[in-house]
Amino acid sequence: MRTLISTAFVSLDGVVEAPGGEPGYRNSGWTFKYTEFLPEAYEIKGREQKEAAAMLLGRTSYEAFSPVWPDMEEFADYRLMPKYVVSTTLTEDDLVSNWGETTILRSVEDVAALKETDGGPIIMHGSATLNRALSDAGLIDRYHLLVFPLLLGAGKRLFSTTDKDVQKLKLVEAEAYANGVQKNVFDVVR
Repeated sequence: MRTLISTAFVSLDGVVEAPGGEPGYRNSGWTFKYTEFLPEAYEIKGREQKEAAAMLLGRTSYEAFSPVWPDMEEFADYRLMPKYVVSTTLTEDDLVSNWGETTILRSVEDVAALKETDGGPIIMHGSATLNRALSDAGLIDRYHLLVFPLLLGAGKRLFSTTDKDVQKLKLVEAEAYANGVQKNVFDVVR
């Protein structure tokens, strides 16, 4: 079974919306506006590219990343990596042609089937709605979280508010940086 890793920039109060500056959110760009940039705090981002064998995205994240990431040198390792987009509305005509093989999945069940295939880890960036659905379905195996020392209040949350059984996590890696950002890597305990 393949490992599904959710990676996110998250505020201390759980908001994941618009960390890089996406329009429409009042705190857009919060990772760069309010926290000093320290390269060492982002080391895990380069490691994710080296360790992942495939990328999983929700439609909104795919539509935000696909016009930009293929031409960015800092995301070069993702160019040829197989990508999977979970969407009920995207069609093949909506996919970009310069970002490698991309497959559209239609449901959480399709993601569960993907995890059953041979291959290395699958990394999921952003994709808040998809993250909540996959977490609630018990399909995420690991979380890579960069937690920012900010309280943003309103905004999309990484985790749902669904009333469900406790899901235990095991901290497998942690580091705090001089700018207050904390790296927390958790494995889901099954």
